[in-house]
Amino acid sequence: MSILDQIELSNTPEHIAIIMDGNGRWAQQQGENRLFGHNFGVESVREALKASQDLGVKFLTLYAFSTENWNRPQEEVDGLMNLLVTTIGNEVDELHESNVIISTIGNMAGLPKSCQDKLAEASSKTKNNTGVNLVLALNYSAQWEIVEVVKDIVKDVSNGVLSVENICKETISSNLTTSGIPDPELLIRTSGEHRVSNFLLWQIAYSEFHFTDVLWPDFKKEDLYKAVLDYQSRERRFGRVSAQIENNR
Repeated sequence: MSILDQIELSNTPEHIAIIMDGNGRWAQQQGENRLFGHNFGVESVREALKASQDLGVKFLTLYAFSTENWNRPQEEVDGLMNLLVTTIGNEVDELHESNVIISTIGNMAGLPKSCQDKLAEASSKTKNNTGVNLVLALNYSAQWEIVEVVKDIVKDVSNGVLSVENICKETISSNLTTSGIPDPELLIRTSGEHRVSNFLLWQIAYSEFHFTDVLWPDFKKEDLYKAVLDYQSRERRFGRVSAQIENNR
């Protein structure tokens, strides 16, 4: 029996988020520079997307570039920006034909104009599709996002649009860049690291975490299937006890 056959398709996550880690280490193992790894990592994005389509996943969010990544060597940053423009340009037609929606979260205004334009074109072209929503987290960090939410709420209170007493969890969620997107049920991180690196801190409050030693350029469809099988082996209680879960079934 294949790994895919073992998955209960009625119990797959609606939203999977991935921290794509290990491109640099993979490249070093090949005796190449870090950009070599980033280029190979594009194929792993295709693999993760195809696996998500196989499973009926509605949202696939990829941590593509954090606000902290600007601190990397300028050559690597420039190469990543060029790779983003080239990849979106090369892939958008095929993604559109596959019914994929392309969307973004993060501070788009902080990206180079060429990146902003390509992303806007891709988003516009695919916005009416009904398949997997491929969400690219670019120039993103959760702390930046939460600070921006606080600013927006303070403005609303100052302008009399919102009262302090009415601020609740939904107020925060509706002001996040992920507004309208369900929180991820499953967070995957590759390369053996066990941290969330400032990614979707509010949204992953009840996510299941799956850590794998696989470096991102080696990540295949089967690796995502394994993560989903791991997810399906968990009991998601949301603060309740097991007996309550059983009684509600």
